[in-house]
Amino acid sequence: MIERIQRDLTTGYVTILALILVLFSVVVIAGFRGQTLSREDVLLTRQAEELVSKISDGEDVNDPAMNASDEYGFAVVLIPDGGVSQRDSTAPSLGLPNDEAGAEAAEQGETVLVTVEGPDNGGVRVAAVPEVRTGTVTSVVQVGRSMRSIREPIDRLVFVLVPIGLASLALAGIGGSFMSRRAMRPVRESFERQRAFIADASHELKTPLSLVKIDGEVLLRDPTAPDSREILEHQLSEVDRMNALLSDLLTLARLDAGKLDVSRKPFDLATVLVETAGRFRAWATAEGIDLEIRVPGKLPAYGDAERTSQILAALLDNALRFTPQGGRVTVLGSPRVDRVEATVTDTGPGIDPAQLAHVFDRFHRADTQSAARTREGGGTGLGLAIAHDLSRAQDGELTADNGDGRGAKLKLTLPAGN
Repeated sequence: MIERIQRDLTTGYVTILALILVLFSVVVIAGFRGQTLSREDVLLTRQAEELVSKISDGEDVNDPAMNASDEYGFAVVLIPDGGVSQRDSTAPSLGLPNDEAGAEAAEQGETVLVTVEGPDNGGVRVAAVPEVRTGTVTSVVQVGRSMRSIREPIDRLVFVLVPIGLASLALAGIGGSFMSRRAMRPVRESFERQRAFIADASHELKTPLSLVKIDGEVLLRDPTAPDSREILEHQLSEVDRMNALLSDLLTLARLDAGKLDVSRKPFDLATVLVETAGRFRAWATAEGIDLEIRVPGKLPAYGDAERTSQILAALLDNALRFTPQGGRVTVLGSPRVDRVEATVTDTGPGIDPAQLAHVFDRFHRADTQSAARTREGGGTGLGLAIAHDLSRAQDGELTADNGDGRGAKLKLTLPAGN
C-alpha cells in the first residue's frame, strides 16, 4: 500500500510538472511566433511602401535587391481592371498576386496583412499596400514571403525545448521518487506503530479472555468445586483488567483523534501534586516505601488540572511499582521561567539508557532487569504513553531520565499560569 502511494505521488508530481512544461512551452512558442510574425509584417509593409513610393515617382520597381532571396516576391495589381503591371520572378511561386488581399486593400484603402496558401511553398505572408492618387486607389502593391522564414526559428526553438522538457521530466521522476519516499517515511513508521499497537492490544485482550474462559470451563465442569470462590474472584480480576485496558485504549483513541476534552485554564499545580500524591500514601506505606512530597506554597500553572492529576497518578504508579521495600519516592514541584515542573523520582533499578527513547511507547517492554519498567501489579502498559500524550495536549512536556544516583526520574513541564 505504501509503495502504491509512493508511485501515485511520483506520478502525480511528474504529471503536474509535465502540464506546467507544456503550458510554458505553448506560451513561449506562441509569444515567439507572434513576435516573429510582427517583425515580418513590419518588414513586408516597409518594402511594399517603398515600392508604392517608387511607383508614384515613376521609378523602375524591378530592383535586383528584391530578388536577392527566393523567399521574397512582389506584384503590382492595377485598379480597377485587375491587371498585373509588374511582378518579379519569385511572385508566381509565392502565389502573387493574391486577388483577395488586393481587393480588400483596394476597398479599404489601407494596408492589409494576410497569410495565404502558396502553390509550392505552403503558407505565404502577404502585405498589400494601396497606391492612392488624388484620393483614388490606382494600384495595389503586394509583397510576400514564405512562412518558412517564420517556421524555421520556431522549429529550432521546439527542438531545444523538447529535450529540455524530457530531461526535466526524467529528473522530476527521480527527484519525485526520492521525495515521495522521504514524505512517506513518517506514514510508514506510523503504520508500523499502528500495526504493532493493534497486535499488542489484541494480545493484551486475548490473555485475560483466555483466563476467564478457562475459569468458566472449570466452574462449568464442577460448580461446587471448593475453590470456586477463588476462581470467580480471579475472573473478576481479569475482567477489571480488560476494563482498564479498554478504558486506556479509548483514551488513546480520543487523544489521537483530537477529541479528548482537555481544558486550558489556570490552576495550582502544588495543590494537584499534594492531592494526587495523597491518594498513593496508603499504598506506599503498605509496601514500606517512603513517599516524600516537596512543593512550594503555590505553583500557578495553565492547563487541565484533572488531566494533570491523571498524568501524575501514572508517574506515581510507575514509581511505586519499581521501588523496592525500604526505598523512597520523591515528588517535587518547582517554578521555572514561564513554566512549572513536577518531578517524580524513585530509588528503583532505574532505566537502561538504551530504553529511554522507548519509555513512552505504547505497550513497551524492557528486556533487562535494570530497566524493568514492566507491568507488575496489573498495569495495562499504557499509563506512561497516555501521560505523555496528555502532557502534549496541554502544551507541556514529559521526559524520562535516570536520577543522579540510583532510580528513575520523570519530569512533567507545563506552561506557567498567571
